[in-house]
Amino acid sequence: MDNIITFEDFTKVDLRVGTIIEVHDFPEARNPAYQLTIDFGDLGIKKSSAQITTLYKKDDLMQRQIVAVVNFPKKQIAKFMSECLILGAVDGKDVILLNPQQRVKNGSTVA
Repeated sequence: MDNIITFEDFTKVDLRVGTIIEVHDFPEARNPAYQLTIDFGDLGIKKSSAQITTLYKKDDLMQRQIVAVVNFPKKQIAKFMSECLILGAVDGKDVILLNPQQRVKNGSTVA
């Protein structure tokens, strides 16, 4: 590991649980991706682009809870503004989404 951070650095990352409420194809993306709309409870609704098309179909993602970083600056991806970063374990081209084992309140913090 080259990039060692302090605990104080880690506490700056705002990890939250949200529920995917919309999924759309994203044909303008360089790599196959979906445009997701995610409900983070009191934090509101945020959008994200996610390259998760190899393991997940759109219908499988609806109402699925995920973990995301919600305090990154917005990022323009083609004509889409991504507002959060969905987290997943990477295995080659596959991304396995991180999620709570039990349903929790949208907006719950992850520590």
